[in-house]
Amino acid sequence: MKKERNHAMVMQLNAVGVVRSGIKTPMLTAGESGLSLEEHMDKIKAHYRQVKESVCELIIDPRWEELLDGIEDFSHILVLYWPHLIDPERRNLRKVHPMGRKDLPFTGIFATCSPARPNPVLVSAVPLIARKANVLSVKGLEALDGSPIVDVKPYSKSYLRVDNLNVADWMEKIHRELESD
Repeated sequence: MKKERNHAMVMQLNAVGVVRSGIKTPMLTAGESGLSLEEHMDKIKAHYRQVKESVCELIIDPRWEELLDGIEDFSHILVLYWPHLIDPERRNLRKVHPMGRKDLPFTGIFATCSPARPNPVLVSAVPLIARKANVLSVKGLEALDGSPIVDVKPYSKSYLRVDNLNVADWMEKIHRELESD
């Protein structure tokens, strides 16, 4: 890492692998005035249900295969990945209506799960189905095919669980809607 004059750190990330998924295009795209829905809520629900049940592969570069030793002892893993199709110009967004919905509050990017952010590193906790050499099969990862993998970590509730969790009302509303029939 190298310090710049403004004291911001310049960092370099290298992909450790790639996601192989049936998801080829993003559900949401970053527009000039924030995120906009590409499809109606019923299609978003169908997409959400399909993703929850889908299995995809994390192809880890063979030179890092040894780093996976022991990962199969965990039921869940954290996958950190880069949304590679986000236009770098869209990473300047400051606030959005979550999921492009004007009925939800205009919210700062860091208070959302939007992929359009200054450093678009996304993270998902997913069940680990299997490991075969340098390939991990996981369920429910909403990453696009070809997404570079930044890191893989075991999920451990003793490190990651939070008691008395509070979530914004708008996020609770989205989750209720996605889970409803």
